[in-house]
Parts: sequence; structure tokens; C-alpha cells
Amino acid sequence: MKKWQGLLLILFMFSGLAAQDVRPVKDDVGFCWNPASMKTLVRFLAAQEKKSFPAQGLVAAVSPHDDYLYAGRLYYPLFKILRTKEVVIFGVTHGAVRKEIEDPQSVLILDEYKSWPGLLKPIAPSPLREYIKARLDRSAFLVSNRAHELEHSIEALLPFLQYFNPQVKITPIMVAPMPFEKMEEISGQLAEVIAGYMKEKGLKAGKDIFFLISSDGNHYGKDFNNSPFGEGEKAWETALALDRRLISSYLTGSMDASKIQGLTKELWGPTYADYRNTYWCGKYSVPFGLLAAEKLIRHAENKGLSGKLFRYSDTYSEGVLPLKKMGMGTTAPFSLRHWVSFFAIGYYLN
Repeated sequence: MKKWQGLLLILFMFSGLAAQDVRPVKDDVGFCWNPASMKTLVRFLAAQEKKSFPAQGLVAAVSPHDDYLYAGRLYYPLFKILRTKEVVIFGVTHGAVRKEIEDPQSVLILDEYKSWPGLLKPIAPSPLREYIKARLDRSAFLVSNRAHELEHSIEALLPFLQYFNPQVKITPIMVAPMPFEKMEEISGQLAEVIAGYMKEKGLKAGKDIFFLISSDGNHYGKDFNNSPFGEGEKAWETALALDRRLISSYLTGSMDASKIQGLTKELWGPTYADYRNTYWCGKYSVPFGLLAAEKLIRHAENKGLSGKLFRYSDTYSEGVLPLKKMGMGTTAPFSLRHWVSFFAIGYYLN
């Protein structure tokens, strides 16, 4: 082999390794990766915002992961008050992703990227990620960069998160399908591990470390094979009312394991792998993330959690934000035959 060919091969090999070190962007249409565009978006949302929520005592939250031009009004009131050094993010493992990775069950999925994409600069993983790998029961998790590369539910939160927290570090955790009993078991183990990390590092929930759960709400219409109430305005209103009842009954007010289990009974069908009349993509990430956060707060702070709805809406109601030439777009249509709901909920020390 000629010398220059050998040098090219070496450079190619190192560039490949470098590329694997950084988790690539999955969605460069629905989310904003341009700082100037993000600044314009935040200014627009700030001008529209009519209500603010307290930051004091806020330790966890559920955030949407839909396109910013659809759900921007829901991201903003949450992330504008979030100030923290690091965040644990519980993401969805969408069905299309599970098909690509042999459909793992009853496990958490971690990664080993050296950095994640950010709005201002790459985002470093928290030392907590490796701390978890070293202490959590090995049967409770797997490590797969491929799974995280395919999944968009965690990266959706990063531009907003880093915009308001430029130095933030993250611990990305995808939640695979699992029955409630397994959620109880693994979330308890994980809560103990994180509590140990917080004690060693002297971290306080809310101030130093925060817990985010990624989820959109109902996915309604023929495209999702989910039209239990038919089509049209009446069906839309009925589906929205169901979402609001679930949120009011199970995700707000004082939280405990029995309340979270009640949510799973409403979201899941005959088995945990099925669903009933509302197709939330976070039917695993939401209950698992809340169980872990609730157990952790009781362990670390000797307090409980209380949920407060910041905002609820859907793509049919919101439509598309009137922002042009932003480098962003929408990744799906909206109509009475195809719409997605979403919600932002903050969880406070109780």
C-alpha cells in the first residue's frame, strides 16, 4: 500500500471513531439546533406567555417532545424556570426503535457517547451515567448507542435545556416496555443508586440535579391506528377530555406509587404491551420516571412530590407557530384525522 493511501486509511479510521463519540442529531427539522433561531423562538414565546410558575421546590417534570413549531408554547414555561447543573432524562423507546433493536423488555437503555448534540456546544454526560452502570443490577439495563441514535425523545429536550442551562450535563435513560411490578423493582434500585450519588457529591434535588420525563400524549387518527371515538370534532373533544381526566386523576396533586399504578391501568390494555383508548408514547417513561423520582425524593429529601399542570394542548388546537425562515419545520401533519396531544407538568417538593 502506498504511504499516502495508508495515511488516508488511518485518518478515515480516526474520523469514524470520532463520529461515534458524538451522538448524532436524529431530527434536524422539528427541533432547533441554531442559536440565533432559538433566540428568536424564545423571544416570541416569552411575548406570548401570560402565566408563570414558581421555580422554588421544582425537582422533576414531564415535557413534550413534539416539534417546536407545534409544542413550543408548552416547552417554554417549564424550561424558562429550570436552572440546574445536571439532568436525568427518562426517554421513550418508540415502537419503531424497538423493532430495530430486537424489542428489549423490562430494562433501561443507557448509552456510552462521549457527548450529545447541543444548541451552543456538545453536551457532556454526567458522571452519574457511569455511576449507575457500576452499581445498578446488570440485569436491569443494557448499553446501546444504536438505540439512542434512533430515538428522538431525549434529544428533543436538549436545545431548550441548554439554552437556559449552558453548562448542563445529562444522564440519558430510555425506558423499555415493562410491567408495573418490574417498574417498581428497577425504579427502587435506581433511586437508591442516584441517592447515593447525590449524597457523595453533595447535590440537592432541583438546584443541582433535576429529573425530566419525555412524553407526548394521545396520538389520534387512522395514521396511528387509534380512533376509538371515531373522527371529527366530537371525537376530538372526547379524546381530549379523556387525556385531561387522566392528567387530573393521576399526574397532578400528591403523588404515590398507587396513583402511578392507577395511570398504568388506564393507559395499558389487557397486558402492559397493549394500550386502551389513549395512545401515549410515554406510557412507560412517565410511570417509570415518576416512580423513580418519587422514591428518590422520599429517600434523599424525606419529602413527597406534588404535580402541577403547566399547560395541556394538541397539534389541532395549537396549529403551527407563525415563524418563518427559522431552519425548523414540522415532521407530521395535523388535522382531525391526525393529531397529537402534549402536556407540561412540574413536580414540586411536598
